[in-house]
Amino acid sequence: MPSWSKLGIIAGGGELPVVLAEHCAATNRPYFVARVTPYADAALDAHPGSSNSLGHMGARMDAMRAAGCDAVVLIGQVPRQDPRNLNLDAGGMAMAPALLAAAPQGDDALLRALLSEHERAGFRVVGADEAMVDLLAQPGAWGAVAPSPQQQKDIARAAKIAAAIGSYDVGQGVVVCDGIVLAVEAQEGTDAMLGRVSELPLTVRGAPEARRGVLVKRPKPIQERRIDLPTMGVRTIEGAAKAGLAGIAVEAGGALVVRRDEVIAAADRAGIFVVGFTPADVGEA
Repeated sequence: MPSWSKLGIIAGGGELPVVLAEHCAATNRPYFVARVTPYADAALDAHPGSSNSLGHMGARMDAMRAAGCDAVVLIGQVPRQDPRNLNLDAGGMAMAPALLAAAPQGDDALLRALLSEHERAGFRVVGADEAMVDLLAQPGAWGAVAPSPQQQKDIARAAKIAAAIGSYDVGQGVVVCDGIVLAVEAQEGTDAMLGRVSELPLTVRGAPEARRGVLVKRPKPIQERRIDLPTMGVRTIEGAAKAGLAGIAVEAGGALVVRRDEVIAAADRAGIFVVGFTPADVGEA
C-alpha cells in the first residue's frame, strides 16, 4: 500500500498521466489530477482535478492542498521553457529564483529544483514507478521476437553511448545500426529522433523488409529518477518500425512503459523486438 493518503498527479502531455489516473481510479486509491494546460490530455477531464497553466504553480498547489493531497507525482511531457517567459502567479514568482538559478545548469538541475520547491511547499514527491510499479520495464524479451547476436552488440554499444551523453545531461536515447551511430537524442525527443533516422539513406539503416539497427533508451547517470524517466509506448514502436529498426531496448527498472500489452502487440505486428536489458547484459559491472 502507498505511504501517502492522497496523490496529486501533476499531469503534462502524453498517455502516461492518463494511465496513472486510470490506475488510481481502478484501484480505489484517492487521487487528484492537477492538469497543466494546454498540455494535459483531454481524457483527464473525466477525472477529479483542476486545470492551471504552467506558470500558475501557486494555484496548482493550492488546489492540491484543498483536495487533501499529501504527495505529488510530476508526470507527462511539458516543453522546456524559460521561467522568465511564463505568466507566473504569486506562487510561481516565489519559485522563480530557484528555477532561474538551476535552468542554465541543464534539464536535470532544473527538474531537481522543481522537485525541491514542491517538497519545500510540504508535499512528498514520488516517482511514477512508485505510484504505479507496473509501469517499470522488466528484463528480457517481451514479445515474439528476440534480438540476434549482432543486434545485441548494437544494444551494448548504444547503451554505453547513452550513458556517456547522459552524463552531460544531453539525452536518453541512441540509435545504432551495425555498430554505426545513426542518431542521439537531445531536446527534440525520441519521436523526432526516429523521424530523422527514417530519412537516412537505406545504405546505413534498415527497412521494413530488411530490418537493422536498434533504439536504446536508458536513464542518464545523473538522473533524478522521480521525474523524467525514459518512456516508451505504442508511438515509439511505430516510429522505430517506420525507421526500419530491428528493435528497441530499454533499461530494466529504469524506464516506464505505457500500456505494455499494447506495446508488445504492436511490436509483434511490426516484427520488431522489445527487450529490457540490465547493466550486466551490456557489459557493465
